[in-house]
Amino acid sequence: MATSEVMNKVEGGGHKEEVVVKEKEVVKEKPSEATAEGVQAGEAKDLPGSLKTQRRKAHREHPPEVLSKLHPLQYRWVLWFFKNDRSRAWQDNLQLVTKFNTVEDFWAVYSHIKLASKLSSGCDYALFKEGILPMWEDNRNKQGGRWLLSIDKQLRHFELDRLWLETLLCLVGNCFEEYSREVCGAVVNIRTKRDKIALWTSEAEDKAGVMQIGQIYKERLGISTKTIIGYQAHADTAAKSNNLANKFVV
Repeated sequence: MATSEVMNKVEGGGHKEEVVVKEKEVVKEKPSEATAEGVQAGEAKDLPGSLKTQRRKAHREHPPEVLSKLHPLQYRWVLWFFKNDRSRAWQDNLQLVTKFNTVEDFWAVYSHIKLASKLSSGCDYALFKEGILPMWEDNRNKQGGRWLLSIDKQLRHFELDRLWLETLLCLVGNCFEEYSREVCGAVVNIRTKRDKIALWTSEAEDKAGVMQIGQIYKERLGISTKTIIGYQAHADTAAKSNNLANKFVV
């Protein structure tokens, strides 16, 4: 299906003049220790109640007569949920919720999960292409980086859900044209002081691709042209805890 057709169906359902984006937020994140074997898809005890229900529903096969009417996406996507529990290993806090590869299933999943703004502090959602884990160490991520949005806590109930949904639509709608293959997924972090949304790509050294993705992403989010957002390489983020410089900006 052409990108425009997919998006039409999907969408049916130094400068700091705006506070939505903070260019030089100091970020300190613990590199994950998770492995593919460490993520147990069957453990859903910490998921919000609606996620458990949707997970069971999403794994049921569509009847043959329904399959012929669904609108396939370019890629198969995996939704992950993370709940920070310091008493458990990092990989035990990360849980696979469900997978989908049609427009209809995307909206079914989105309508059954809690809005990002309703999650508790320390929780994340991550949506990644099937086969790519939401962690720096994954082979498709370790040479890449992220376009990072920092959202003030005061805007959580005004902007966060809109920005996260638009990010999801950019992913499933394959809106990054020829560079969509370099997009790995996206993460929303709910934190005490400010929330973050990050769009992950696979090749931090591909300036042309990274910049094209960033420009399209910024335009789709409706962010002011006077507001700068930055791109950080995962390797740099993992090695530094303070004064992390942006590799690229748009």
